[in-house]
Amino acid sequence: MALPKLNVPRYKLKLPSDGRTVNYRPFLVKEEKLLLLATETGEQSDIVIAIKDIIKGCTDIADVDSLATFDIEFVFLQIRTRSVGESVDVSVTCPDDGETEISISISLDDIKVQKTRGHKSEIKLSDEVIVTMGYPNLETFVKMNFSEEVNQIDQVFDMAAGCIKTIADADQVYDCADSSKQELLEFFDQLSSKQFGSIQKFFETMPKLSHTLKVTNPNTGVESEVVLEGLASFFA
Repeated sequence: MALPKLNVPRYKLKLPSDGRTVNYRPFLVKEEKLLLLATETGEQSDIVIAIKDIIKGCTDIADVDSLATFDIEFVFLQIRTRSVGESVDVSVTCPDDGETEISISISLDDIKVQKTRGHKSEIKLSDEVIVTMGYPNLETFVKMNFSEEVNQIDQVFDMAAGCIKTIADADQVYDCADSSKQELLEFFDQLSSKQFGSIQKFFETMPKLSHTLKVTNPNTGVESEVVLEGLASFFA
């Protein structure tokens, strides 16, 4: 005899990167197990992959693997809010003494993807050369943040090579998908520090999951602001 199936509510949200409307639902026990198993390993990369699989199962997004990291974080946060609860308790260190830790409850509905004014994907390197950048996807994010084999300098160049979309000069537009990684790295090597700095600024100012809260140190009475960024800051 077939057992009854429960109706699962459906919701809508807009992706921060391009404004697309997508449908989503809360995660079920089977999907929560994926997350629990990943957290038990203690490996951040396992947690990120579990989050991706949950998004695939709980939304109608066809291109999860190509989503920007801040899209991934925002979508998962919405799924988590509908699944477990609308608030999360986080532990923060009071900035005034750098050691006192306090627990604060945050409404997940208050956490948004913050966009920096003036941030743009087209970067003018010279009067003739303009590059168009894309945002790092999940694969790039995992490699850059959780690989112990890549040093910091290589991370920056690899990130740029993985995210550059086009290079345009006075004659034509070059699709970087047709270029090898080595060719792109050689292109970056010929840039001045100022020119490459403008590409680094693209990553520094790209949208991010962020929330600013005020905390009062119970030992000193000093009130300070604490900025939480990235999904890990709100993970509970």
